[in-house]
Amino acid sequence: MPIHALVDLPAPAKLNLFLHVVGRRDDGYHLLQSVFVLIDWCDTLHVERRGDGRLARHDLGRALPADDLTLRAARLLQAESGTTAGADLSIDKRVPWGAGLGGGSSDAATTLLALNQLWGLHWPRARLLALAARLGADVPFFVGGRNAFVEGIGERLTPVELTPAWYAVVKPAATIATPTVFADPSLVRDTEAVILSGFFEDTGQRAESGEGRGVAVLAQGFGRNDLQPVAERHCPEVAEVRRWLESRFGNGRMTGSGSAVFARAGTADRPDATLPAQFPAPGWEGRMCRGLPEHPLVHWAG
Repeated sequence: MPIHALVDLPAPAKLNLFLHVVGRRDDGYHLLQSVFVLIDWCDTLHVERRGDGRLARHDLGRALPADDLTLRAARLLQAESGTTAGADLSIDKRVPWGAGLGGGSSDAATTLLALNQLWGLHWPRARLLALAARLGADVPFFVGGRNAFVEGIGERLTPVELTPAWYAVVKPAATIATPTVFADPSLVRDTEAVILSGFFEDTGQRAESGEGRGVAVLAQGFGRNDLQPVAERHCPEVAEVRRWLESRFGNGRMTGSGSAVFARAGTADRPDATLPAQFPAPGWEGRMCRGLPEHPLVHWAG
């Protein structure tokens, strides 16, 4: 029996625990190193099969652009697979955009994973990853489904095991266009590359052995976000949020190209501190997030 609908599908956001710009390719793309961690701030997708081949998106929350990454992902998979099926894609958008949280990329990845099931394609993960790389730099990470050391322009993924942790994540009202940050002439583009073992401290909680496995606990405060100084100049609210988080949690760092900022808030069952009911400035939004050990749909691709 074919599947006709898949509902309540999570599309989790991510944090860049650090982000180093280590070079630039001849085509202008920047070479990065980062550790991406999945968090439980999620959009929710509902996908229903259509027999007429049409693809349609329905916004259940915040309105999205007419031709967003979700529709582009569906069109690409439809074209590459040759399927005659279509789909209705309904999205309850909760993760803010323009934040560096990867919400749009995660929606696209969940769409690929869901339609792979709904249309009965049963493509292996490697084949979906090849499509994901054509959609955007962050999409392969979400299709990969594991917290990862990310290199290149986002296509080189090394899974890592991280102790689950709490993060306070806050986005100011302002957003930042990623091209603006990367085009800034003052952006540091030659941070020295590091090796995987340098990212972790050995606390005796070593992950299971195997290629691409790291140590369980990320070194506190490792590295930096090379995009943050540029982003703070273009958007002073980023610095304002960072200072505010530092006052409450003792640390703060921008994720991605911003404008969201996060603070480490402990690894116990409860966070060391929490966010207040009201933020000090209008338009700020945020929540206490728990790091996820893996994407909830990680087993939907082989």
